[in-house]
Amino acid sequence: MQTKPARVRILDAAHELMLTVGLARTTTKEIARAADCSEAALYKYFANKEELFISVLSERLPKLTPLLSSLAAEPGRAGLEENLTEIARQAALFYEQSFPIAASLYAETQLKRRHDDVMREMGTGPHKPIEGLAAYLRAEQAAGRVSPDADTFAAASLLLGACAQRAFAYEAHAESRPPVGDFAARLARTLLAGLTG
Repeated sequence: MQTKPARVRILDAAHELMLTVGLARTTTKEIARAADCSEAALYKYFANKEELFISVLSERLPKLTPLLSSLAAEPGRAGLEENLTEIARQAALFYEQSFPIAASLYAETQLKRRHDDVMREMGTGPHKPIEGLAAYLRAEQAAGRVSPDADTFAAASLLLGACAQRAFAYEAHAESRPPVGDFAARLARTLLAGLTG
């Protein structure tokens, strides 16, 4: 029987524990135990729990940043509404899956501060998708598919903010959360009217 590499087992265990008990209550000792490795082995791959958390977000959740980068590099590759719908769908899924993990960050000031410091050191953070989407919209603007006077940063903030709010607002009532496909299509159509009108 083939055993998964240690790094993969660690990410799998961290993802599962962060989903079930939250980031604040998940310890590296518990992650190592669940991954069937030593805590020293965990630190061979990840400098700290915050770096591990960021790796879980980037490697285990829907890939929003690569999508935005590829669209910005090739504006006009598909229809603007189609692209915005896919961005909204991926963002809604990302926030829906990351919200239960990240929510506990806000309960502990020191944990949040450490997490923010590590994100700054790694050159990442929640502002990156907004910047990536704004860059894509500027590329579409330069290609003439977005109105020259459209505020691309505001549009990016509105789309991603709506996706984050969908996760937050319906966390306690997930069964009444709008279906992701319908939500993404409606959001894209609404945003498109403001971008091209």
